[in-house]
Amino acid sequence: MTPQPSTSAACSKPLSDTASVLQLDDVRYRWPGRASFGLHVPDLSLAQAETILLLGESGSGKSTLLSLICGTIIADTGRISVSGTDIAALSAGQRDRFRAEQIGLIFQQFNLLPFANVQDNILLPLKFAPERRNRVTDPNTQAAQLCNDLGLPTGVMSAKAGTLSVGQQQRVAAARALIGMPPLIIADEPTSSLDAATQATFLDLLFAQSRAHGTTVLMVSHDARLSDQFDRVIHMADVAQTVRDAA
Repeated sequence: MTPQPSTSAACSKPLSDTASVLQLDDVRYRWPGRASFGLHVPDLSLAQAETILLLGESGSGKSTLLSLICGTIIADTGRISVSGTDIAALSAGQRDRFRAEQIGLIFQQFNLLPFANVQDNILLPLKFAPERRNRVTDPNTQAAQLCNDLGLPTGVMSAKAGTLSVGQQQRVAAARALIGMPPLIIADEPTSSLDAATQATFLDLLFAQSRAHGTTVLMVSHDARLSDQFDRVIHMADVAQTVRDAA
């Protein structure tokens, strides 16, 4: 793999003057209850087509930050803007639709429907996102092209997802996130169960699709060895402060 240029881990600003796909300003959130967890993100900005690695240990707030960005939880104060939209200004139903339209998600466990075939798994987001569906002239053709671009074998579209290898399931999950060209891809430790060679291949393919479609990729990991492969590396400790109440 050809290494991507990496900036200082402390840098939370995008590499270019391109309008931000994601912007967080003075965001604060506190989980309710005993020994509650608080997170404060003063400023974080991601530009179009950047590939960003977000590093942090367990308990550093990575999952909370992703939930805030996706709008599954809402900040107590501050502003989170995705593609220019303040997600806190949307209702719960509007946030669900907005997330389906604007964000492609690659989960650590992939979350494929095991008894559905590959094609149906890839096309699933388009059922909930009409604007994203309208970006695609022929969804079946784009799904097949993504499979080809991601190195999946010919004929895989009719295979049940549960019969695929881990590496193949991972690529199907990436194709599902990329279908319809959402401006932001969020990948939550998608390479944690893969060997180094498979990790490198997957990232090469994901970055190629990012460049082709101008998609921003935010990947969360605890593995600093991946750093040189991204445009920019951000450490949770540099962009967010965490506070825990005494039990």
